[in-house]
Amino acid sequence: MDHFDLCIIGAGVAGLAVAEEFSATMPSSFSILLVEQNERFGQETSSRNSEVIHAGIYYPPGSLKAALCVEGRELLYAYCTRHVIAHRKLGKLIVSQDDEVGYLETLFRNAAANGVASLRWLSSVDVLAMEPLVKASAALYSPDSGIVDSHGLMLSLLNRAQAAGVLYAPRTRVLKMEASAKHFTIDAACGHGKDAEEYVFTAARVVNAAGLQACALAQRISGLDQCTVPAMQISKGNYFRYAAPAPFTHLVYPVPEKDQRGLGIHATVDLGGQVKFGPDVDLDSAQDYHVDPARRALFAEAIRRYFPSVQEASLVPDYAGLRPRLASPAGTVADFAIQDASVHRLPGLVQLYGIESPGLTASLAIAKHVRSRTDFL
Repeated sequence: MDHFDLCIIGAGVAGLAVAEEFSATMPSSFSILLVEQNERFGQETSSRNSEVIHAGIYYPPGSLKAALCVEGRELLYAYCTRHVIAHRKLGKLIVSQDDEVGYLETLFRNAAANGVASLRWLSSVDVLAMEPLVKASAALYSPDSGIVDSHGLMLSLLNRAQAAGVLYAPRTRVLKMEASAKHFTIDAACGHGKDAEEYVFTAARVVNAAGLQACALAQRISGLDQCTVPAMQISKGNYFRYAAPAPFTHLVYPVPEKDQRGLGIHATVDLGGQVKFGPDVDLDSAQDYHVDPARRALFAEAIRRYFPSVQEASLVPDYAGLRPRLASPAGTVADFAIQDASVHRLPGLVQLYGIESPGLTASLAIAKHVRSRTDFL
């Protein structure tokens, strides 16, 4: 039976970052297997998002999201520069209307508590000077926000990991896992449908980075206290492409939704200069990647608050993403949950739950956080 020092389950951006981190810091004799159930890496949450590098403004002080976003932002900019990954520090305007200025003040204090000291206040005149088509009574400008080629980033992480000896197995789904005192026995299916073959192996350590399937995978671990597995509510986010000349050169965000479910339907500029709007927070639709054109009117209504001249006909359904969102008891969006043996009492196992936004920004910091687990090495 094959044995590995580490098995990473899930080749989204978090799993890829963990693979690259361990392969870069451990001896060459440390064997690592990275498994992914899909045909290719990053086909789910990691490739269906806004591709924004977040500054760390929104998240509660002291939370993992805040700490890992701020740390990960700097790690990500440095990595992209060092390895020539397409990215751009565009800057972001968080705009408020007359009834929302007080929320900007709260956001400014929250960002400062997270160590984000670069925010600047903009008046309505300042906003017009930067973005003539944006309506706002005031705004916060974040110069540290930007965009990144998420596919290029993930491909780089995978290539570096494989060059350092990581074995990568796509089309490999973990069926179940059994914990013992010495290792984990993992039963997987390699391939799809009738051509799938069973593959059983052992691993001394496991990182569950399965994203949308992280909680379901944890429920298939024999010996794990299932009370430690959080409840997940998959959140769908739709995007519409703006089929007209790009109206902005910066990222433009409204103030976040009052129930904290999302950051509001915002405008992002991709590396080709194309503008798209989204995501919304869609908890009622089917968990698929279809964008209902009927949502166009809702998008236009939300966008007009800060971009009055938007034409509804110019909003074209683009793509949708699914987020592995954890819900807090209060009903607000929960923090990342990174569990080790101090929580679930299985040495050698790290579970990554709820790695949604700002998971892309935080990915390299998440990898370092996993490697720092005291019981893991």
